Amino acid sequence: MRLLIQNGRVIDPANGVERICDLYVEDGKIAPLPKTLADDTQCIDAAGKVVAPGLIDLHCHLRDPGFTEKEDVFTGTAAAAAGGFTSVCCMPNTKPTISTPEVISDILKRAKQSGKTKVLPIASVSDDLMGEKLSNFTELKNAGAVAFSDDGRPVQNDAMMRAALVCAKANNFTVISHCEMTDLTAGGAINEGAVSAQLGVGGIPNSAEDIMIARDLVLAAETGAPVHIAHVSTAGGIEMIRVAKAHGVRVTCETCPHYFSLTEQAVLEKGANAKMSPPLRTARDRDAVIAGICDGTVDVIATDHAPHTAAEKNAGLQKAPNGIVGFETALSLGITSLVRPGHISLARLIEMMTAAPAALLPGERGSLSEGAAADIVIFDPEESYVLGEQELHSKSKNTPFIGEALWGRVYMTIADGKIIYQR
Repeated sequence: MRLLIQNGRVIDPANGVERICDLYVEDGKIAPLPKTLADDTQCIDAAGKVVAPGLIDLHCHLRDPGFTEKEDVFTGTAAAAAGGFTSVCCMPNTKPTISTPEVISDILKRAKQSGKTKVLPIASVSDDLMGEKLSNFTELKNAGAVAFSDDGRPVQNDAMMRAALVCAKANNFTVISHCEMTDLTAGGAINEGAVSAQLGVGGIPNSAEDIMIARDLVLAAETGAPVHIAHVSTAGGIEMIRVAKAHGVRVTCETCPHYFSLTEQAVLEKGANAKMSPPLRTARDRDAVIAGICDGTVDVIATDHAPHTAAEKNAGLQKAPNGIVGFETALSLGITSLVRPGHISLARLIEMMTAAPAALLPGERGSLSEGAAADIVIFDPEESYVLGEQELHSKSKNTPFIGEALWGRVYMTIADGKIIYQR
């Protein structure tokens, strides 16, 4: 397929490009503009729209295998494509877990069958997420794992985490750490503070996240190994990562749109659809996350797309599972909460959702360089809309943003030169 994308505002942070120009695609790759167009070239008018590298999600849950009543590879990749994502990294807390080459092979096979967004499996740090022995990193990496994490059941054993980081350094892969001291979160449902007291539900203190961030920074500093901190939500965590970076520690981190868009107050209106792990924090924490995005402490914006059924989310705040769907709102929330208020530029937002996550993954992606895979998103940052549940392609609809006015709509998503979503 040949595509000519015309008149768009091309923003390619990896190459420092931001200008109105045309972009040509041939045989699934970004190619030089030809002198004459072949008869079968499809022309796409992108006037008034932004043309950028396809978004990359470093952290999502496809719930497949094992929990397909919530989501599966087919519905998840359809939702991701609608959100502008051309690659998504799925976490290992499935059933069976992503702990064997066979599970990785099965996920990759079905992702290919879906014909939508590419799926990049993240395998478990510990075998079967049990925290008892390390996974066979070499075997899983060779099978297609792009990184390792015990997200969902974070590594509590300090020696095991240290060993994983040493192995990561020696074998050039990324360990993604979900920072949660589970003995401090036990019995908690939402942030420990005014809202938990008002509702009479168990609270989760900032220290549950901060202590493990501190541990992993110390281990990274000692071993010289890289570590990536997932979904940072606290002011303390942001400050510790900022200081560690200043001292040369090899740490990167991500946050999610809900942590710079909402506070714990959202729970009062949205209930369990505003319940996630880590929980929504205070306005001070939210402002610290935004400050971390502005000064470069936060490297990546990831979705932590976490679908659950309506029945599960309706079980009450204390019993409802953590998580919200995020593929189809991530770009809009970045524009609405970061770009339009003037915190960061649109180019910086795109960098945090393309080149920055790409730098932590194997392979060439995250740019519009000639010869690169034609992974592209076309969107209108100036279009506003009210999010309706019926618009979501995900199998689950658990999000606090239903009914909210957002800015920025995806017009088209292209992966390997193939149009995988068009509004």
